Amino acid sequence: MNIIYADTLFALSVFTDYLLLVVTARFCSLRLRRRRYLAAAVLGGVYAVAVFLPGCAWMAHPLVELCAAGFMGLLAFGGEEKLFRCCAAFLAVSASFGGAAWAVCMRSGGTDIRLLAAVFLGSYALLTLLSYTRRRRAREHRVGVTLTLGPRSAAFTALEDSGNCLTDPVTCDRVLLASPAALRPLFPGQEAFLELGAVELVQNAAPCRFRLLRCGSIGGPALLAAFRPDTVTVDGEKRSLLVAVSENAQGDGFEGIF
Repeated sequence: MNIIYADTLFALSVFTDYLLLVVTARFCSLRLRRRRYLAAAVLGGVYAVAVFLPGCAWMAHPLVELCAAGFMGLLAFGGEEKLFRCCAAFLAVSASFGGAAWAVCMRSGGTDIRLLAAVFLGSYALLTLLSYTRRRRAREHRVGVTLTLGPRSAAFTALEDSGNCLTDPVTCDRVLLASPAALRPLFPGQEAFLELGAVELVQNAAPCRFRLLRCGSIGGPALLAAFRPDTVTVDGEKRSLLVAVSENAQGDGFEGIF
């Protein structure tokens, strides 16, 4: 008969869940919120102990485990822009660690706290290295952009895409794609117009500023609403660029495509 010490199980679960949440946040390029991760880890520790209490065997059901993981994800990542992606990443990271621990225990023929700790630290180091590599590669292809229009300015991060060959047919200047969210500070009171289609935006928002720009894409020819800011700065260097509004010019950690 195996003896399980509640305090040891609780401490190990909190420690494990906390570090898994930190790794998940780094994978998703989030600003670390360590207090929230600790609170979610404590919830996970309470659940891990409750499973072994008399009459609580039903809590080990996979659906209950999934619900518990979902509550942990909501507590840790609630309010993030891509909540479901963060929760899915947390499940994937947890499954990776669980699979590694299960494989080692099966090979060793038993469960040992010291062995589990060693497996976890190795898995954590590997996941942290992968996360660091991913974030480093992402940063290498992103630039800081600042636009000014009269007294107003907007600053955001753009993905540097070598495949973006869109240019202004009149001046041959390169075109920067920006999401509506990134351009809102430049057009106070007209934020809703930025969500319109290109033709409607040119007709209804600020015709003196916007004009139609024809472009080609995988789906065929398309029209974009474009304007020329007073100044455009890319990574501290002033550039002569046209800016086109595109709702597809945003993703994980960027709001424009350069």
